[in-house]
Amino acid sequence: MLQINMADVVAVLNSIAPHLIVIGIVLALALIATLAINRKTMADEATRKLIHAEFWLVFLVTVVTAVAMMLFGPLATLLNNATAERYMLSDQTVTAANDLAEEVQSEGITMLKNVDGNLPLADNRVNVFGWASTNPVYGGTGSGSMNATYPTVSVLQGMANAGLETNDELSQFYVDYREDRPVVGFWDPDWTLPEPPADTYGEDLLANARDFSDQAVIVITRVGGEMADLPTKMTGENVIYTDNSTEYADFEEGEHILQLSRSERDMVELVTSNFENVTLVYNGANAFELGFVDEYPQIKSVLWCPPAGQTGFTALGEILAGTVNPSGKTADTFVYDLTATPTWNNFGDFHYDNMDDYAVDYLDFRGVETHNTPTFVNYVEGIYVGYRFYETAADEGLIDYDTTVQYPFGYGLSYTTFEQEMGEVTYDEAAGTISFDVTVTNTGDVAGKDVIEVYADPPYVNGGIEKASANLMAFDKTDLLEPGASETISIEFDDDDLASYDSDNAKAYVLEAGDYVISINSDSHTVIDEQTITVPETITYDTEDNTHDGDQVVATNQFEYAEGDIEYLSRVNHFANYDEATAAPATMSMPDEYKAMFLNNDNYVPEDHNNADDQMPTTGAENGLRLADLRGADYDDPRWEQLLDQLTFDEMDNLIAFGGYGNAAIDSIGKVALVDLDGPAALNNNFTGVGSIGFPASVAFACTWNVDLATSFGDMMGRMARELNATGWYAPSINNHRSAFAGRNFEYFSEDPVLAGVMASGEVAGAQAQGVYAFVKHFALNDQEANRQSMLCTWATEQSIREIYMKPFEITVKDGGTTAIMSAYNYIGPIYAGASENLLNTVLRDEWGYRGVVISDYFLGQGYQNADQMIRAGNDFMLATTDITNRITDDSATSLIAMRQATKNLLYTAVNSWMYENGEPQASTPIWQVGAYVGIGIAAVAFLGLEILTVKRYLARRKAKASTATR
Repeated sequence: MLQINMADVVAVLNSIAPHLIVIGIVLALALIATLAINRKTMADEATRKLIHAEFWLVFLVTVVTAVAMMLFGPLATLLNNATAERYMLSDQTVTAANDLAEEVQSEGITMLKNVDGNLPLADNRVNVFGWASTNPVYGGTGSGSMNATYPTVSVLQGMANAGLETNDELSQFYVDYREDRPVVGFWDPDWTLPEPPADTYGEDLLANARDFSDQAVIVITRVGGEMADLPTKMTGENVIYTDNSTEYADFEEGEHILQLSRSERDMVELVTSNFENVTLVYNGANAFELGFVDEYPQIKSVLWCPPAGQTGFTALGEILAGTVNPSGKTADTFVYDLTATPTWNNFGDFHYDNMDDYAVDYLDFRGVETHNTPTFVNYVEGIYVGYRFYETAADEGLIDYDTTVQYPFGYGLSYTTFEQEMGEVTYDEAAGTISFDVTVTNTGDVAGKDVIEVYADPPYVNGGIEKASANLMAFDKTDLLEPGASETISIEFDDDDLASYDSDNAKAYVLEAGDYVISINSDSHTVIDEQTITVPETITYDTEDNTHDGDQVVATNQFEYAEGDIEYLSRVNHFANYDEATAAPATMSMPDEYKAMFLNNDNYVPEDHNNADDQMPTTGAENGLRLADLRGADYDDPRWEQLLDQLTFDEMDNLIAFGGYGNAAIDSIGKVALVDLDGPAALNNNFTGVGSIGFPASVAFACTWNVDLATSFGDMMGRMARELNATGWYAPSINNHRSAFAGRNFEYFSEDPVLAGVMASGEVAGAQAQGVYAFVKHFALNDQEANRQSMLCTWATEQSIREIYMKPFEITVKDGGTTAIMSAYNYIGPIYAGASENLLNTVLRDEWGYRGVVISDYFLGQGYQNADQMIRAGNDFMLATTDITNRITDDSATSLIAMRQATKNLLYTAVNSWMYENGEPQASTPIWQVGAYVGIGIAAVAFLGLEILTVKRYLARRKAKASTATR
């Protein structure tokens, strides 16, 4: 999701061009008439001046009419947004939000290393090294940006808030080096990593630091954002950054940004050569290569501090000081070598060499004319994403785990110790549930929280359904346990959660017979205890009375076309095809069979997709229903059809076309305009500039493993949305951390779909309890920023699509009860996700039983976003504020039926928002409309006055001429 930009400006100019042309034509005619009808062509002065005056009065009417048509037509949505009342948060809400944000970060910060009890700090005086200590990362760029309305707490201020004293001389040295952080924006991001060269510190500065304290903290940051994947090759020709020295390069050939730069490495050398007790703080959302900490015994402690939001760095200070005990667990796997991951060769920028016929020209977000051909990315790893690969590959002997993985998924240390005791695991076959208790005891001497992680290792047959040997099934987090205290937590999950999707044979979910090892772990690799359950007979979820996970209809293959002609990683024969499958793409050409399925705005014709048997639905009926009458009504209530019968084509078209940051009013049924706000960590009104408190990044929430915190966050976002007069929230974002280099990993939760889905589900439920609908996004497979708007064809197996990439969305629909979803920019195989009936109707609505609305991602047309195509596939309205290709152009019966369904989905979501909780809300006239009406009135009065004056003058001249002639 993006903000208003130059492309909008250009689009606005294009949309009002016809009106401007009319004004220009009438102006030209008036000028021509004024010059042409002169004394030589018309001797009668009274008539000549009358004609001149009437032409200019016609011009006045034309201008007023054209301006009114522009204001109430293509400019209406922009003006509504731009002149909206500026609502502000109450002081009470600001305080509560800040407190919650700090609490989230206190549980999201993850301690990865702590040798010899180095933390908490023994001394309240500490030297803080690293330029990033004076300019840390609070969030991400694009829709993840913080709002400038509220102050932020820096790393140093957070430490001061916790009672720690830092070396001001050292901090000033970094500020003097560079005060501002390079901008990683949408276009031409600056990847410079400011860090003073080691030889600029000076001995006096270091001597003073040693005298100040024997404790040192190093801060390293990395930032990504919307439209900005992190560079996998810093020396690439399109990567912009500036070295910190003319004496050396910060990155050599082949090095990437998620490893230390030369200047950072030199700084680490400098600090470790001067201090024996060093703590490293990594402040970033993307898993970093931290292998260097093993090279320096002086680095005794490591903290992962994800982007902290506006107040979260106080939590960092409290953890360093020991007033808060860290309880975070990693949401991703930290490996020693990111270039050796299964995704390394198949993430980023890949262009087809045989798709020039499908090239499109469109205005990008800068308003620049852009020529794009379709691109692609191959999800060659199949289901073996993140820890699922590393645990299975180790079990199969493909990798040496200890030299490959540094910090496993779900790993995190504490200032205390815990014991977890696993009760007897019970498998109730009749109920289809697995249940047991886990008792957690604090065996240390500091109060703390612990996480229960439950994994399953299913039976695998060589050559059978692909299965990972470790799969997160459930998790929970204890309350704060005092030393010696215990808490017993009940765990339960369904046996069909153990099922795998078999796209080859059963074409359905299958729970195979055999032994399933259920374990409680301290992380994905370290088993605390385990027990085995046995499924006696294979269960295939392929009948109406035996569907998977409560599906409304049987889940069966829908994305076979998305697999393409690609070699996918397989566990067969101990991953025998690893090298072949994970290699860079063998071909840059799309096979002809898939080219034949490929559609964009150049070759999509709505009429070619009409159903001749469709009957034209009723429009403009007078049934007397108001939208408020349907508040709380069942989705299948017959009154919906009566209400829809009342609407006209134009009313539905306007509602569908202009869904940018809200949805339009329909006065005839009492539907008021509603406001949607952007941002995964904060609510931002991109028109008024008003926003909310910024929370820690989504990855920080994932690292808490605390669903209660996620629900409290959703509740808080709902409360803040209400105070800002908004009913919709463009979040949470639940795409996958497929690669550590993905720019929006800060905005997404984890490499694991269950962790992401459960946490996001809590957020959605919290927001919806406040009557705010959360647009879960981006549905689906939008897992990288590179080429995401460039007809990016994402190729993946049906199994991985269902088990990995759609799973978080499924959880938010079935458990979170979401009623709003945002589709994705990318294609799934050769089909645009926002126009995929298989995705948006068959899976989302038919299988999962979703009842709600689907909005597009930001709408610029882009050569493939087309409202006619999208509504027929289940994408209900367009995140647009200007006329592009977001209007419905086909008025056939097929089109009207799709428009009605889209309108129903949007009205169903809208009427069940908080805006309608007390009946029909009072609609207010936008201030610009009041001004327009006044202006039109003044112009009308002026016209009448001028017309009367013109006629009077004409009659007076005629009378004077007649009198002269008589004399």
